[in-house]
Amino acid sequence: MTRQPDAPRYVVANPGDADTVLRRLIRDGWVARDGFALPDPTWDVTGNRLVLHGRIGDRDALQLAVLAAARGAGIVAICDAESALGRALVDDLARLGTVHQGTTGDGDTAKIADLVPEQRALLDRLAAGDTIAAAAAAEFLSLRTANRRIAEARALFGVRTTREAVLAYLRQRGAN
Repeated sequence: MTRQPDAPRYVVANPGDADTVLRRLIRDGWVARDGFALPDPTWDVTGNRLVLHGRIGDRDALQLAVLAAARGAGIVAICDAESALGRALVDDLARLGTVHQGTTGDGDTAKIADLVPEQRALLDRLAAGDTIAAAAAAEFLSLRTANRRIAEARALFGVRTTREAVLAYLRQRGAN
């Protein structure tokens, strides 16, 4: 059984940024739908390649967006990531996987800023020569969680192997 790639999760500051992200996702085969309520009664909507978008203005919208993301929908939320509501949204979505804040260029590969701290720590340890198991133990993560975080990093960088992800990470870290 092949695993579906994680659905995209974006928190952007304004409708213009949301439009940029949505155009890119639609070009990549995602179906955009306004609002965060899912029309499909089945729990797992991962295979539908559905991305929901809209403004997060209150706790109800936040809860709907997080529930939709948990069910496998992509999310493009317009919200100030520095507000209390925005921080709560980013924190809740980050529990499900990688959250992109703002646009990451026009189709460019991910930037180091898109990585969660666990991913950066794991990639640093892999770059230093640790195995994934040793890096996981050093970061107090289960091997399964470490493998998931590394897989998310590979997807962010648009590469197939962990070695390529480490190299992409080192190139970008060196450029900063």
